[in-house]
Amino acid sequence: MQEDICRSWCGGDPLLEEYHDREWCKIHHDDRFQFEMLCLEGASTGLSWKIILHKRAAYRAAFHDFDIAACAEMPDSELEEILSSESDFCVVRNRSKVYSVRRNARVVKSIQAEFGSFDAYLWNFAGHGQIDGSWLCLSDVPVSNDVSRRMSRDMKRRGMAYVGETITYSFMQSIGIVNDHLAGCRFR
Repeated sequence: MQEDICRSWCGGDPLLEEYHDREWCKIHHDDRFQFEMLCLEGASTGLSWKIILHKRAAYRAAFHDFDIAACAEMPDSELEEILSSESDFCVVRNRSKVYSVRRNARVVKSIQAEFGSFDAYLWNFAGHGQIDGSWLCLSDVPVSNDVSRRMSRDMKRRGMAYVGETITYSFMQSIGIVNDHLAGCRFR
């Protein structure tokens, strides 16, 4: 069944399945949510999405529920406190990834000032419409495309971190710019 194939990357993990069914590739136009997904996708660099998704509540707690203005104003002392947490309920303690949240929040604020919203900036790359893959099998789903390459280049030019073309493609899936549910998946 196509739906089972589409969910196969979830590996039977209930949290991943819930993410697949309710969030992944669904259109989101909220700047705060988009910023959250940008940060979480960046945190997943070199790791599995499963690790980050299971730490999502810790990320929300550590980074003011991804309030862009609050993250942009986080002092070094607060970021260092996040890095020194010994709790099992903590973010991945990678200095450059933790500090990138503040860095990227500052860039997002400048993008909002320039474009009116982070959403307007992001959707402009796709011509303000969803890119629908309509793939038949998971091996057909790309890890990047022309849009993710252009978005990545522009984000880097503006000073963002952890926005390579593969992470940017995953980010576009996470906010629905790209719909890579397989053609027969009922969660399209």
